Amino acid sequence: MTLVRSASKTRSVTDPPTPELLLPDVEAWAAHYVRSQDLRVKISPPTVPRGFREGCVPMRLEGPGRPPEFRAARRGERTPKLEALKEPYYRARALHAFFHHELQAAELMCWAILAFSDAELEFRKGLLGICLDEIRHMNLYREHIQALGQRLGDFGVREWFWKRVPTCATKLAFVSVMGMGLEAANLEYASDFAARFRAVGDETGALIQERIAKEELAHVAFATRWFARWTGGLDFDTWAAELPPPLSPWVMHGEPIAEAARLRAGMTPEFVAMLRAYVPEPKGRPLVGPSKP
Repeated sequence: MTLVRSASKTRSVTDPPTPELLLPDVEAWAAHYVRSQDLRVKISPPTVPRGFREGCVPMRLEGPGRPPEFRAARRGERTPKLEALKEPYYRARALHAFFHHELQAAELMCWAILAFSDAELEFRKGLLGICLDEIRHMNLYREHIQALGQRLGDFGVREWFWKRVPTCATKLAFVSVMGMGLEAANLEYASDFAARFRAVGDETGALIQERIAKEELAHVAFATRWFARWTGGLDFDTWAAELPPPLSPWVMHGEPIAEAARLRAGMTPEFVAMLRAYVPEPKGRPLVGPSKP
């Protein structure tokens, strides 16, 4: 058994305590977290075991357990526009969507620990650390949703990440989609919503967004570093080819692209330039970018 540092749990004193469950290893913990239908487990899971299971056979979980508090979003129940964010109700609705993004990300890090249990131990430790970060982010959102007069489950949710990420056949595809794709896009979206919340006078909400954007840098850097290690570089076409259809670079960034943040996360200027220039063929333009040697 390989030992890892135990992480502290995130728990609000206002929440009913989660019955403590002693799990034998990280893999059992990850499976329990994904499968649980208890909201208390999602926001305050049991203590992480000290070690990974030796020789664990890769396992792909089909989907997550969902607490009964959550319901599917109705048609038209979208992220509110800037004007609507003046109302606390609509800011809470936006944060509820962000909470669910973080929940899916935490679950999918656990999914990857199990799906790629034969990957490098250092990689799997990193996935666990990111999972715990996402749970902490969830609780930042949860607390502010409550401060705005709402609670978890007051709004519908979409399983966008879960419908797409488990189609990744390899660990390379996983870091391409999650870290260099979805989490990298949050460098743009979190900064954008920080400005929106500040514009309507919600400084606490703005600071939460800025904190999460800053902490996402490490997640993007983790994925970028492993991508470069496994492929020998940061070739844009190689990355784009790893995105399982219908995903493409077109949906893996916000506007404007947070170039400085992406460079700090380890992406090269050439990679960012090609991401900025990319438009899918159906839009009428081929891939444009710096010529290759």
